[in-house]
Amino acid sequence: MQEITRAKTLHQGQFNRLIKITQGTSRYPERDVLVLMLGHHCGMRITEISRLTVADVMHASGKLRSEISMREAITKGCRQRCAYLASKPAIQALEAYLMYRIERGIGTLFGPGPYRGLLPHQPLIYSGRGDGMSQNTKRRVLETGERRDYKACDSLQAHVTKLYQRAGIKGGSSHSGRRTFAGKVLATTGDMETVAQLLGHASIDCSQRYVDLDQAVLKAMFMDAL
Repeated sequence: MQEITRAKTLHQGQFNRLIKITQGTSRYPERDVLVLMLGHHCGMRITEISRLTVADVMHASGKLRSEISMREAITKGCRQRCAYLASKPAIQALEAYLMYRIERGIGTLFGPGPYRGLLPHQPLIYSGRGDGMSQNTKRRVLETGERRDYKACDSLQAHVTKLYQRAGIKGGSSHSGRRTFAGKVLATTGDMETVAQLLGHASIDCSQRYVDLDQAVLKAMFMDAL
């Protein structure tokens, strides 16, 4: 039986290295750092990040949302859930990327307006071509047996995996952020139900495949989260 290869979970030192190297080498550092932060600090999938809109993360007044509604249409499991923009590094990364877009007029209105002048229903994350990230249509079978089409951003997944490779993190991939987030939640709460809820899983069994249950790893993650 073939062994399933899981994305590497990162300790804080590795994540700091990933961010530092991305800031120094990426062609679009503000965007790429934000993508990494949303995975590691909010538990979002790469495709979910790619399909967020400006209005998903910001009120019309320009104030950032602390609770981001992950709409059913953008989640792989076709299940609505909430992600929480609570960590200072993630908030700072979002602010930096929004400023980057506003200064360069990427997806902006003509003149000042609501949403800091950004078009609210345009993608939050832009590609190097100046538009939203390309999406591939895939099909999955839900727990009910229903077949449902969903979108997958294979291009951003591949790009993020290259960021890990560039930082010299062996086994790191676009799924590492979500696995690391799950491990930290478990290390600090000790509650798999909380992990499942934040990841948007229908069952604890599914979430258990995401977390590294090695006690030494959990202890390190707990210390990182303090």
